[in-house]
Amino acid sequence: MEEQVILVDTNDQPIGLMPKMEAHEKGVLHRAFSVFILNDKGELMLQQRAFHKYHSPGLWTNTCCSHQRDGETNIAAGKRRLKEEMGFVTDLREVTSFIYKAPFDNGLTEHELDHIMIGQFNDTPDINIEEVADWRWMPVNAVRENIQNQPENYTVWFIIIFEKFYEQIKLK
Repeated sequence: MEEQVILVDTNDQPIGLMPKMEAHEKGVLHRAFSVFILNDKGELMLQQRAFHKYHSPGLWTNTCCSHQRDGETNIAAGKRRLKEEMGFVTDLREVTSFIYKAPFDNGLTEHELDHIMIGQFNDTPDINIEEVADWRWMPVNAVRENIQNQPENYTVWFIIIFEKFYEQIKLK
């Protein structure tokens, strides 16, 4: 069965469920999350999306992101997906949320109320190659500079989130 996303209003109140692909085809607002993992040096763990992903393949992005399941808290969803994609779990805390809309060249649209979570980790992830092609630690300031110089190497949502919340990400 196809994964369902939680449709929400602009106040994050659930209004129904929809298959993930249908929600992206229709550009319907739904709940999502983005996890940012930092180490003790203040470096951000980036992941390169697997090359067979249906959108944004091979692009660099935040540590992990996905959609909450019906009845799942934001933190539980973040921990679940962090384990599924990056092979580890750590404490997460939610710092903010915001709505964005980003159309893709393939006709799909991300229209998400995205919950931003931050955590700490100082080890090597055990990446799931079905989800992640590669990973790296990068100083937050270097990420910002690289996004400005080579935005085509990054996912649309990561560019939006990173710039919007740079100060929060940098200071956490």
